[in-house]
Parts: sequence; C-alpha cells; structure tokens
Amino acid sequence: MDAHLLEFLGLLVRWLHVIAGIAWIGSSFYFIWLDNSLDPVPAGSEAAQKGVAGELWAVHGGGFYNPQKYAVAPASLPEKLHWFKWEAYTTWLSGTALLVLVYWLRAQSMMIDPTIAVLGSWQVVGIGVAAMVGSWLIYDTLCRSPLGKSEVWLGAIVFGFVILLAWSLGYYFSGRAVFMHVGSAIGTLMAANVFFVIIPGQKRMVEAMRTGRLPDPADGVRGKQRSVHNNYFTLPVIFIMISNHYASTYSHKHAWAVLMLMAAAGVSIRHFFNRRHKGVLAWQYLVVGAVFLGSVAWWTAPRLVPLPKVEGPVTFDQVRTIVGQRCVGCHSPVPTFQGITQPPGGVLLQAPDGLVRNAQKIYQQVVVTRIMPLGNVTQMSDYERAVIAAWIASGGKSQ
Repeated sequence: MDAHLLEFLGLLVRWLHVIAGIAWIGSSFYFIWLDNSLDPVPAGSEAAQKGVAGELWAVHGGGFYNPQKYAVAPASLPEKLHWFKWEAYTTWLSGTALLVLVYWLRAQSMMIDPTIAVLGSWQVVGIGVAAMVGSWLIYDTLCRSPLGKSEVWLGAIVFGFVILLAWSLGYYFSGRAVFMHVGSAIGTLMAANVFFVIIPGQKRMVEAMRTGRLPDPADGVRGKQRSVHNNYFTLPVIFIMISNHYASTYSHKHAWAVLMLMAAAGVSIRHFFNRRHKGVLAWQYLVVGAVFLGSVAWWTAPRLVPLPKVEGPVTFDQVRTIVGQRCVGCHSPVPTFQGITQPPGGVLLQAPDGLVRNAQKIYQQVVVTRIMPLGNVTQMSDYERAVIAAWIASGGKSQ
C-alpha cells in the first residue's frame, strides 16, 4: 500500500506540474507576443499623453480587447493590479517535488549507472542539488556583469555554460538523470528570475508610485531581460519534460550532445516566432532548427552493437531464465528492486504471456537502445542480450 500511495502521489504531483507549466509557459508566450506586437501610439494622442508607449487591438472569445503598455508606468495605479508569479512558483515547486520523488528517493535505480561512476545515493543527490543552486549563481552573476549588456554574447555564454553542465553531469549520472537535472537547473534559473529579479523589481516600481516617486526604469529593463530569457528556455525545458518517453535520446553514448542539439533547435524555433511577432519573417531560424532536429534523428537512429554469436536454437526457457534474473525484479506486479514501486511502463514480464506480448519492447530496450536494465544494475551480459535477440528473431514464441 505504501508503494501505491507513493506512486499515486507522484501522479498527482506530475499532474500539478504539467498544469502549472502550461499556465506559466502560456503566459510567457502570450506576453512576449503582446510585447512584440504592440503598435506605437501616435504622438500627441490621449494615450501618448498618459505615457502609453504601445497598444494593440485583439478579438477573442466573442470580445474585443485593447491592451496598452506604458513606457515606464501610469500616473497612478488602479486599486486592482494583477501579478503573474504563482504559475512560476508552482511549476518549480511541483517539478522539484517530482525530482525528489522519482529520482532522489530512487537514486540507486534512477540516477546511478555503475558503468559511468560508482557513487552513493547521497553523493549523486548532492551533485543534483549543487547543479541547481550553482547554475543560478553563475547565470545571475553573468547577467549582472558587463556581459549582461550584450544579449548576443550573454546568450552564447549562457548556452555554453548549459553545454558544460550537461557534459559534466554525464560523468556522474545515467543519461536519463542527466536530462532531468539539466532541466531542473534551467527550471531553477527561470523560477529564480521571477522570484529574485522580476517580482522584486515590479514591487519596487509599485512602491515608488504609491509613495509619489518615479519608478526606476532599470527595474523594468532587468525584468524584461529575464522574462525574455525565460521565454527562450521554454522549448528546451518542454523537450526535457517529455524526453523520458524516448530512450533513443537519453540512452545515446553522447546524450549530453543530443540534449544540446535539441535545446539549440528549440531556441532557434522560438526565435523565429519571436521575430515573426514583430512582423519579420526570419525563416532561416526555422531552417537552422530543422537542421538540428534532422541531425538528432540521424544520430540517434538505431545502430546495433555487435553481439556474441549464439550457437544452436534458443529456447523460451533460456529467455525466461534471463528475464527472471535480470528484469522481473522491476517488471512484476509487486517489484522487489529497491526504489521501484510500480513496473516501469506497466510492462509485466513474470508470466510467459507477458514475455511474448512485450517481445518487441524488450528487443528495443534491451538489444537496440540497451537502456534496460537501467544502468545495467542487474549486470545483463552481451551474450544474454544476444540470446534474447535470437529468440525474438525466431518469432518470439513461448513454444
């Protein structure tokens, strides 16, 4: 029952994380679109005299809307002012909770790969925490340095840092854990931008107006910069959120590089849309994104590792013995492997019909991607993989 409750808690937290993420990313997309789509108000118009820098007209859901953006702030604040922050905080809190439930509490099975590094659970969790906190400190320092005045150079350096982070984590974590911890580090940058920079700046601007002082335009500039950064982070983060369903990416020998190519594609595609909102058809960024995606498709295509030759016909009993020793500890109704509370992917292999029904999945995960067993923690040999491959090649039958 405890295992079931833990699994169900994970389901609820994941659901909350997705819902909050949709709200946060949706508002990011909307406000960047809004900012890029504003038309300058005519000089001398009533709006211009009120300090409005741009506006637009839109129709949605049967109604007409007229959003306006002030160059700095209006002459006086309305009593009711909407803030956009809880989507960010909820996304980060739920995502971190999910990281704890799925990875940190199951570090032995979800993060550690003995073929990469022999570490204890507390060590890999410590590295994960350091990646999140350290990434924010480095990124924030870069933004506040003179480098922060050049968006091109700042963007290049930040992307280079993320590459270094992914590459470094690859020396300690399994590929899947590398992806998730790079995602958690980027998510931390995004949430910290809101918590430490954007919202405090907005509060200072509001407080200045309420005390009769002029708001500091620098707060608006810093907030806009970090908001734009968050917008470019969104597509790489979304890819990482769904990547655990696609073993060909995180199981690759150079998983960190695959991740960076996908991230670069996301940034390039996001830039195309941001430019398009300004009325510029910068199609070359779509082409660049497509090239990166095509490169990943080619690079991650299945390439079978040569396996030992299996002499004679393979029997079902041979395969069942191998699976019983190497796989059933996780893939059974009540898993016995530490940290696993439910059979991964709902795949059950303890009975003959489960083996036959999942033969192609076994082939993909055990022979092609070799991602299973996770981190090869049960030490499946190449010969055992060859036996499974031979059985499936002969039809994958139980007789």
